[in-house]
Amino acid sequence: MSVNLAGLKVVMAGGDRREHVLLTALVEAGAAVTAVGYTRVPDAKGVRIGRSLPDAAAAADAVIAPMSGTDGAGRIKAVPDPDVQLVLDRFVFAKMRPGTPLLIGIAQPLIRSLSQEFSIPVVELAEVDEIATLNSIPTAEGALQRAMEELPVTIHGTCAAVLGFGRCGVTLARMLVGLGARTHVVARNPGQLARAYELGAHPVPWERLPTVLPTCRLIFNTVPARVLDRVLLAQLDPESVIIDIASAPGGTDFEAARALGIKAFLELGLPGRVAPQTAGEILARCVPPLLYKLCM
Repeated sequence: MSVNLAGLKVVMAGGDRREHVLLTALVEAGAAVTAVGYTRVPDAKGVRIGRSLPDAAAAADAVIAPMSGTDGAGRIKAVPDPDVQLVLDRFVFAKMRPGTPLLIGIAQPLIRSLSQEFSIPVVELAEVDEIATLNSIPTAEGALQRAMEELPVTIHGTCAAVLGFGRCGVTLARMLVGLGARTHVVARNPGQLARAYELGAHPVPWERLPTVLPTCRLIFNTVPARVLDRVLLAQLDPESVIIDIASAPGGTDFEAARALGIKAFLELGLPGRVAPQTAGEILARCVPPLLYKLCM
């Protein structure tokens, strides 16, 4: 969707290769972009380099923080200029005009608290349905890549389980079936189980998880709750591989997995790691129309 953002003042606070692609798209849409935490932006002519995040945010119609977000103290994780530290703190929020939207991958509790205090609406881009659905593709590919690196056998013919059947679970299951894995989908919702069957996977009601899991060599968890506890892990084949792509801290007892000698990996931020260009193009496709709705 092509939109006209002429006159919209947007601040990009840090970012990685994904945000570089988005910067170019915003400039092409006519936005006046100030990039803070950058030394230069060679692929986006006309971008202003800002030195102070509070000052830039004070004049902004919208502020965009990276998909990688912040730590618990509000420090932005991805900053191109290694000599600059950017923090979304009380001082920045106090400078922003009430109602100025802040777009960020996932908002930490501090960000949510400050946004409420200063009447700054926060949009968590990782939860926007269009972005999340498109990001499930590089997420699933990245999870499969890690699985291939860890398994001594092919995915084809391997017994695999996908725990949870949301956006990423659906994409993962479809890819596993396509690769010839004997794919089990474990979910609670009967409609999701029916969809798993339609995809060619074996639907497994959640209460049957302890029965099915020990038969699987490869396990992908997408559920952001402790579902793979010590009791379940103790029943697995020691050569099993777990790829956990749920939001931090994941759904696996990683300490128990280490003690049992089971390979278990928490794989966060896969789109930006395995396919940053594609992940950036997803933002470039989705964010400008979103800004138009929010600000124009």
